[in-house]
Amino acid sequence: MPRAGIDRAAVVAAAAEMADADGLDSVTLARLAGRFGVRPPSLYNHVAGAEGLRRELALLGLRELSANLTRATIGRAGAEAVLALAEAYRAFARRRPGLYAAALVAPPTVGDTELEAASATVLEIVIATLAAYALGGTTRSTRCAGCGACCTAS
Repeated sequence: MPRAGIDRAAVVAAAAEMADADGLDSVTLARLAGRFGVRPPSLYNHVAGAEGLRRELALLGLRELSANLTRATIGRAGAEAVLALAEAYRAFARRRPGLYAAALVAPPTVGDTELEAASATVLEIVIATLAAYALGGTTRSTRCAGCGACCTAS
């Protein structure tokens, strides 16, 4: 039975804080369990092991990044939008270095539609911001995984 006060969101938030403070590689189930005063196997009630925790961190990082990029670029166009996008991207990487790292090394699990959608959202914001510049005539695939491989030259 899950311990009171510990749920998936709390575990992921604590892992994100740890990653931001000490680096993504510092996040271990043992260290995280110690933070909650439980044994590492107890965390399996909330995340699917170390790999599942990394996936959750990647998902959180991608979602936060896309929210930041959206806020920065909404209502802007051209150079103003590109500058806002770049500043928001850099600010996120500086403010949330652990989550940024997690988003960059998201596990490449084919069929993980939730992670694929979060990656695609970030990619779509960047593509939409740069669309006015017609750079290379790239188009977004309907099967975008956010990895860049789905953008094909016309």
